[in-house]
Amino acid sequence: MRYFIGSDHAGFNIKQNVIEMLESRGHEVFDLGPKDNNRVDYPDFAKEVCKKVVEDSGSFGVLICGSGIGMSIAANKINGIRAALCTDAYMAKMTRAHNDANVLCLGERVTGLGVVESIIEAFCSTEFEGGRHACRIGKIE
Repeated sequence: MRYFIGSDHAGFNIKQNVIEMLESRGHEVFDLGPKDNNRVDYPDFAKEVCKKVVEDSGSFGVLICGSGIGMSIAANKINGIRAALCTDAYMAKMTRAHNDANVLCLGERVTGLGVVESIIEAFCSTEFEGGRHACRIGKIE
């Protein structure tokens, strides 16, 4: 599976950890920036990651900022994106199973690395259930 990842300066420090977590599970990861922790604007990176996810059917995105809130708001402005801010593994599992989320948003300042690892595991290992949930996704689109 392909993952596109981006952050802002407030999410930069755990981005490399998330890349390593994804790669250790056999996923192909593309880091869309930033390359350092100098101040940047999160909407720019949300847009770049989401454009790639929309263009590359079946791929996923991961966006990280301080709280995850800004990234999730910016990502959900992009047509075809279903981004979810997850703070625990249950949320990650449910957003894949019921919402067919294609972008995971994380908050570096509110979620520790151990929890991030469990979120990544749940998001990556859960398939969309379809069925009654597919109709609801259709209404969103």
